[in-house]
Amino acid sequence: MKLLRYGEPGQERPGLLDSNGRIRDLTDLIGDLSGTALSPESIAHLQSQDVNSLPLVEGNPRLGPCVGKIGKFICIGLNYADHAAETGADIPKEPIIFNKWTSAIVGPNDNVEIPRNSKKTDWEVELGVVIGKGGRYIDEADALEHVAGYCVINDVSEREFQIERGGTWDKGKGCDTFGPIGPWLVTRDEIADPHQLNLWLEVDGKRYQNGNTRTMIFQIPKLVSYLSQFMSLQPGDVISTGTPPGVGLGIKPEPVFLRAGQTMRLGIEGLGEQQQLTVDA
Repeated sequence: MKLLRYGEPGQERPGLLDSNGRIRDLTDLIGDLSGTALSPESIAHLQSQDVNSLPLVEGNPRLGPCVGKIGKFICIGLNYADHAAETGADIPKEPIIFNKWTSAIVGPNDNVEIPRNSKKTDWEVELGVVIGKGGRYIDEADALEHVAGYCVINDVSEREFQIERGGTWDKGKGCDTFGPIGPWLVTRDEIADPHQLNLWLEVDGKRYQNGNTRTMIFQIPKLVSYLSQFMSLQPGDVISTGTPPGVGLGIKPEPVFLRAGQTMRLGIEGLGEQQQLTVDA
């Protein structure tokens, strides 16, 4: 099942994509795709519905972030062995954790703003994991039971802010519009193995990233269990699981960074595609 949110920013309504690629409205069943609406019980209830009986949404509305009211937007750094190699970093012994502020979240096709004074805005296609069942101290063997589904995330990053300005990575990761999420949340049952998915990203039609989730250093059960040792995970929390090689920072002999007026296009096998225009903030 492909769940989504559609409508103008701040006024999104819940929906799903039917087998013909049309949006069906879920407003009569859930208030939003957030919190307990993402629980196993709620997902099972939605899956039991006759999709063709749900109201059809006409036209081509904007798609919003596929999860609403996100409580925590947790990210994992250097989680692909081949990406760590391109940056010259050692393989982490434990997951590297940082945050994106929820004010960074936008829809999958919304504009991405190049921050004022930015010189090194970069791209990162990532597999997003959406928590459906909360918990603390989750056993790795049970971790996938806590996952509602998966989505595409562009972990847009300003490298000077992140690396050269002191402190933590967060200041270069959480700028407004730096977290496009969607187009839809694909429920866990539709993805046979989240560790065998191709993912890619292009800028102005040039393919920069071309990877597969099989090269993750820490896989999803490990990440969910590990994070739950340090914080409670709650329904609607989103985990961005790291990026494969091909980021602008790693390009040789000279890094390549984004400027206003460019188009990013990215996707993950089975999870859909995003497209963003870069604009000056």
